Amino acid sequence: MTSFRTLDDVDVKGKRVLLRVDLNVPMEDGRVTDATRIERILPTINELADKGAKVILLSHFGRPKGQRVESESLRHVLPALEQHLKRKVAFADDCVGAPAAAVIGAMTDGDIALLENTRFHKGEEKNDAAFIDEVAQNFDLFVNDAFSAAHRAHATTTGIAAKLPAIAGRTMQAELEALESALTSPARPVMAIVGGAKVSTKLELLGNLVAKVDYLVIGGGMANTFLAAQGKAVGKSLCEHDLADTARAILEKAKAANCTIVLPVDATVAQKFEAHAPSHIISVDHVGADDMILDVGPKSIAHVEALLAQCKTLVWNGPFGAFELPPFDEGTNAVARTAARLTTEGKLLSVAGGGDTVAALNQAHAGQEFSYVSTAGGAFLEWLEGKTLPGVAALKG
Repeated sequence: MTSFRTLDDVDVKGKRVLLRVDLNVPMEDGRVTDATRIERILPTINELADKGAKVILLSHFGRPKGQRVESESLRHVLPALEQHLKRKVAFADDCVGAPAAAVIGAMTDGDIALLENTRFHKGEEKNDAAFIDEVAQNFDLFVNDAFSAAHRAHATTTGIAAKLPAIAGRTMQAELEALESALTSPARPVMAIVGGAKVSTKLELLGNLVAKVDYLVIGGGMANTFLAAQGKAVGKSLCEHDLADTARAILEKAKAANCTIVLPVDATVAQKFEAHAPSHIISVDHVGADDMILDVGPKSIAHVEALLAQCKTLVWNGPFGAFELPPFDEGTNAVARTAARLTTEGKLLSVAGGGDTVAALNQAHAGQEFSYVSTAGGAFLEWLEGKTLPGVAALKG
């Protein structure tokens, strides 16, 4: 985090601060159903306001594709934002032009305002120079607190950083420090758990991780592809048989990098993909023709937990099984709770991210005890893949 500035490096009193946040929160019937992203940005907003800045929030919301779509107005998020902040927030009907200028012009030090959805303008996703100039003219300083949008080279994530002094907000700072501790300069041994349905969506991730971690634990439907590549029958399980050669190549790459790949040795199988379907535990060498592998078995869980107890760092992306359907959540729950306990005991740095991962850890009541749980989906994944994130690079420019 020494490569760019944070809130510790600037005097914000009296400054008009463009605070780029991610308020792209899930809503139902006009209400925010998950306020995690709002909760994460509160420290930055409050710190800036308490230091006497004029804090102007800018965010995208939904996919209006450059059109004004009433259902995707940030006005709908305003009540939840005010509720969590416990402060009044002014609202501007546009993020540029007279509506934005009027609201910002009426602010006094310590005030907070929210501007309308940046994606109501085509120039946002095009990173358009004219749109960037139009946004920038209302501000003195750019603070980026939207790591979850950092993988997109848009006007208000990257372009604006070239026009205004740019620094990282507290959420961005925490995310980058956690990821750097986990992968850039980690305490070893390092374990990565990668789950999910398909190998094809995580090829770059697996390729990057085998060169960086000591143990790569593969779970979910992905594991079935690796088992099949080793000649094992997987019955009617989710499996990408056409990627068998790719799976074998990853196994070879891991061997050359001295990375141990950990695959299930037993599994919980059922013949129906539904909650509480009749199931039994079986060795992965004896999966029947009508069986579906829906979770790892107790021997696999014990093996992962034993290895985890030897590790200093854990990076987790993706569940072990069909965690949304009991009893196929047991593998994910058990390992999550073990990782949480080791973290609480000070023996493990644990960083997790990705939509399904966050949901699975919360379901296991383990997420709060992890060192860091990222709310960023695509940005978290791209970081793990070893890619440069435009929104992060812009802060270093």
